[in-house]
Amino acid sequence: MSYDPETLRRLQLFQLEMLKDVDRVCRAEGIAYFLDSGTLLGAVRHGGFIPWDDDIDLGMPRADYERFMEVAPRALGERYAVSDPRTCAQQAGMFGKVCRAGTRFYTQETLDAGFNQGIFIDIFPYDVMHSDSEVARRQRARCRALQSELYLLHSGRVGVPHAGLLGAAEKAACRVAHTVLGFACDHRRLVERFERETRRGTESPGSEYVALAWPSVALPAEGFGRVAPISFEGCEFFGPADPEHHLSIMYGDDWMELPPVEARRNHAPLVLDFGDEG
Repeated sequence: MSYDPETLRRLQLFQLEMLKDVDRVCRAEGIAYFLDSGTLLGAVRHGGFIPWDDDIDLGMPRADYERFMEVAPRALGERYAVSDPRTCAQQAGMFGKVCRAGTRFYTQETLDAGFNQGIFIDIFPYDVMHSDSEVARRQRARCRALQSELYLLHSGRVGVPHAGLLGAAEKAACRVAHTVLGFACDHRRLVERFERETRRGTESPGSEYVALAWPSVALPAEGFGRVAPISFEGCEFFGPADPEHHLSIMYGDDWMELPPVEARRNHAPLVLDFGDEG
């Protein structure tokens, strides 16, 4: 599906209320989080959601992420489902999700995986990289590969970066990889291998942090985890202490410039159901 403006705005405001609940839990439990990626970009550049965006991304240092995954199911209550691939064998993303119970946000990938995904917020843990640059490079490469394998294990119809003949070839390769991985791998083992790689930096902590579940840039350890209030849709949440520097690292020095219309993408699902909104 694609969004009409009214539905997209309704979804954004629905997710804003979810963010308020997550923020409440984090403040009560002393858990550090920060608006991340497109959500942070929207906060600084637009004062809220990027106009065409349809999700919320949060980052957490690993220790805070683990604490959140421990306390959030109880603290958020029955209105929410909190999961990551360690607790949900149908979830392909190697990060946390907070979904609103009784809602549906089904993409082709989640339908293929049998993942009952509701309207969601993504929670990305940031891990310290190993102090040896070559070990850190392998750490990131292996995590990227394992994340890709988990997506392909659950669905052969994942998004590809190109269109035309090259895109058709990439889609065909994904279908083949999906079939092969179904025989060669299982969910639990891929997750365990990914988790081992995330811990590699704790053996000899380096000077960079990365959200290893996503092809993200490395953030300098100096200042990482320090947060400060930031306005988003007229409400106060937390962002990195230096959001402009964070955005420059993630998107380059031209992050204030709007992308061309053809490059403005979102996650428009096949099925969107707001439930009873109660």
